[in-house]
Amino acid sequence: MLAIQSTLHVPVKFVSISNVNAALCCIESCVFSLSVSDESSGFGPVFEEQPVDTIYPEESPENKIMMSCRTRANPPASYRWRLNNTEIVIGNDDHYSLMGGNLVISVPDKSKHAGNYSCLASNEFGTLVSQKASVQFGYLDMFSTDEREAVYVKEGQGAVLLCDPPPHFPADLFFRWILNEFPEFISLDKRRFVSQTTGNLYISTVRASDSGNYSCFVSSPSIAKSVFSKFIPLVPIADTNGENPLHPIPQIRWRKLDGDLPVHRHNISMAGSLLHLYDIQYEDEGLYECEADNSKGKDRHKVHLYVEGAPEWVEKISSSERDIGGDYIMSCLASGKPKPHVHFLKNGRMYAKNHELHFTDLTFDDSGMYQCIAENRHGTIYANAELRVFASAPSFEWNPVKPKLLGAKNGRVVIDCKPRAAPRPSISWSKGTELLHNSSRIFIWPDGSLELLNITKSDEGKYICFAENDRGRANSSGSLSVTDATKITLAPSNADVSVGKSARMECATSHDPTLDLTFIWSLDTHVIDFDRDREHYEPRLPPSELLISNTQLRHAGRYSCTAQTPVDNVTASAELVVRGPPGPPGGVRVEEVTTNRVRVIWSHGTDNLSPISKYTIQYRDVREQQEWREASTSPVNVEGNAEMASVINLTPWTEYEFRVIATNTLGTGPPSDPSPKITTREARPVVAPSDISGGGGTSRELTITWTPVQPQYYYGSNFGYIIAFKPHNDPEWMTVTVTDPQAQKYVHKDSKIPPSTRFEVKMKAFNSQGEGPFSVSAFIYSAQDVPAEAPTVIEARTLSATEAVVSWVPVQLQTVEGYQVRYWRESVENEASAQRALVSSRENHTRLDNMKPNSHYLIEVRAYNGAGYGPASQRHKIYTKKARNRPPKIIGTKINYSGTTINIAWEQVEPLANESTVEGYKVLYRQEGQPSGMLYTTVKQSIDLPMKKGDYLVEVRAHSEGGDGAVAQVRIAGKTTFTLVLMWYLGVKLPIEPLSGKL
Repeated sequence: MLAIQSTLHVPVKFVSISNVNAALCCIESCVFSLSVSDESSGFGPVFEEQPVDTIYPEESPENKIMMSCRTRANPPASYRWRLNNTEIVIGNDDHYSLMGGNLVISVPDKSKHAGNYSCLASNEFGTLVSQKASVQFGYLDMFSTDEREAVYVKEGQGAVLLCDPPPHFPADLFFRWILNEFPEFISLDKRRFVSQTTGNLYISTVRASDSGNYSCFVSSPSIAKSVFSKFIPLVPIADTNGENPLHPIPQIRWRKLDGDLPVHRHNISMAGSLLHLYDIQYEDEGLYECEADNSKGKDRHKVHLYVEGAPEWVEKISSSERDIGGDYIMSCLASGKPKPHVHFLKNGRMYAKNHELHFTDLTFDDSGMYQCIAENRHGTIYANAELRVFASAPSFEWNPVKPKLLGAKNGRVVIDCKPRAAPRPSISWSKGTELLHNSSRIFIWPDGSLELLNITKSDEGKYICFAENDRGRANSSGSLSVTDATKITLAPSNADVSVGKSARMECATSHDPTLDLTFIWSLDTHVIDFDRDREHYEPRLPPSELLISNTQLRHAGRYSCTAQTPVDNVTASAELVVRGPPGPPGGVRVEEVTTNRVRVIWSHGTDNLSPISKYTIQYRDVREQQEWREASTSPVNVEGNAEMASVINLTPWTEYEFRVIATNTLGTGPPSDPSPKITTREARPVVAPSDISGGGGTSRELTITWTPVQPQYYYGSNFGYIIAFKPHNDPEWMTVTVTDPQAQKYVHKDSKIPPSTRFEVKMKAFNSQGEGPFSVSAFIYSAQDVPAEAPTVIEARTLSATEAVVSWVPVQLQTVEGYQVRYWRESVENEASAQRALVSSRENHTRLDNMKPNSHYLIEVRAYNGAGYGPASQRHKIYTKKARNRPPKIIGTKINYSGTTINIAWEQVEPLANESTVEGYKVLYRQEGQPSGMLYTTVKQSIDLPMKKGDYLVEVRAHSEGGDGAVAQVRIAGKTTFTLVLMWYLGVKLPIEPLSGKL
């Protein structure tokens, strides 16, 4: 069993799309401008701020909720509010008040004020209803105070610590785990994973270092509150047999079984445990698989991801002014999953339950504020618009006929006539005083525009548009001038180049000199942006020339040169052919999979106008995450007309993917998309364990060690080892099986194994397909017996209050690796707490330290080797000296008359009852900063020392059989000889400062 949880980063197997555009649509205030009048003439409400969903923490100290509502309107709007579609009467309930358009809820009460709120804004042009916004009350209770039971887990096995979060609302909790104390949060890695669905902590392989107290830390972002559970002790249990049943940490991989993982829109973290899909799209729906793989085996888990989405506008309504008596269609379409329901409101009331409104013979009563609403279970979106029906006599005030008109000789000209009028006016035209009628060159369009064809100089003159309806009439005029036509005199020529080469095109024209001329170059109808693509298109040339440098395949196509004046334009084209390396092959798939060979099939990609000469097949080991490598193929050379080839020399039981690359005379193209992953068939192993060695251990054991086979050489499932061993001269082999492919050691225990016996050992691997070859034999020795003899102690004596020396007669055995000396205080310490000293087998004595003064000690010696300790020697008893003495008290100094010596004097040290009798004093005279100096001994209470230049330290201590006592220390600051003599003559004494003081 793999003790690790792998999950998609979604709480259930169903997610909904809620992208930025859809979110904006939900709160959109459709700002509009009327087509005829400006805002000064008045307009209906336009939302600038709407209420939003609110979660009010039940423990909040503010005691107030504010729901926002603000509009732009002329005249200003008045505001009302609804709760669950019932109008709130401000003044009847002290909890509610208005602040502008905002609703203030004071001292919120969950039983009265939870629900869906909407704002209504009204003026003389109509009413709009805001989006609905919920008010909910959030809480996060404390964890139970009951003690949590300890979790006991064998080292190497998996563990789950349950969070069991307390009651809460809303459900969007964030989980972390504390280890031992706050704020020590555990880090998440390939072994440890925290589910953000349940809060549980998963540990795939428990180690001794995981021991401790764990607490589940729960945070609610919505109400900014956190709580944590009582501590859960995790107790790893070590294997008392000395064998660790290690549960290898699995490698985790994610794949989408019916397609590829979203490129650049997924993230895999915590060593593969967590797959996070973001900016989710409908095409992400499908079957996902998590695969966990280690040396013990492989396991898979599949989950189907269903993607639904909130509504999004495909077509939405917009504000409009329409003529009285006319027809009008107001339509809105929305996408979403499930399919949204669409309905219309007019002035805040239900108007129609469909996505389209048809108006015929419009009247003033059709004016008002309209809202199209699309909703499904994932959200609601609003589109708002004002419809205004008007009537007026024709007027050219806002859109007169263009006063100066130009037309090219033999060309075409259209003169617009678009007065404002309702109902629609009748239109007529005249040239000067001549009334115009439709003919082969003259046509009056239904929208009132006048079209003239094949114009000449005789068409120059003043043109008047007349408009009339039942409310009045008006006219507007403009003058037409005719210019020479623009002509192409030099057209660009076709070109054929290789990738990386340059191509030049030219274009020349004749045109009316009174007009400005502009050249526009385009590629396949797309105008070339010289600033954005200046790397390839030279912008410094004359506008009539085009230079394409370092051409790429994307530059191939039809280039057009358009010469344009304010009156007309002409175009000429040429084809640019760019030849280059091939494109990627397509449809790569794998068939005929064997243990070490597969057949790869593909389809030709584009050859980019140069025939493909050969194909290269590449592969990579998915599990090892190798780089792409060139495959060995049959045939060795894959010709350019081939669509399949065999890949050989693969490794059995290995997951591969393949790709194909095409080459022609102009280069090598990009690789194909990788093939679906396949796993070669299993085969018997061919690699045996290496570095077989061993030996040592405890008595009656044969310890065998080796270097395991690497996973790429397992060649199949159920991989393990067979160990064969026998005494060197014995004809019969003994065999054992080890099923852990990562094992590195086996200990064979048998009471009949003679110590230090030479064994021949060989190993081979096996899997579900059979056994592999044996390794080369190695020769190792079984464990020794413990030494059978005890050393003989020949001397044990004390050196001081804390030290002693012991010596013994060595044991005459070749198997002895050293000696252990144990010593402890008789009647004060037990034998188990004895101090120990280890000595090489080449030595027969040692010094014992860290002993207690004035104490009886027992001492014993025993020999040891890899199998253990032999019998102990006879115990010897010693008595340590009394404790060393206290430091002397330095009482004075004196410089002789010549300044060459200084006398240091101290008081006699009188030993206490537990201290040794003073035998004399030791004086160390050393330069400050140096570890050593001159050592003097004396039985007196003073000493003359030579006076030297520089700073020196004098250390004085009493000496006894208990050792050297504590130190009294003074510092001497060196002076010149003249200064010292002067100080002696004047009777000046150097001050004494114990320890680090100056003299």
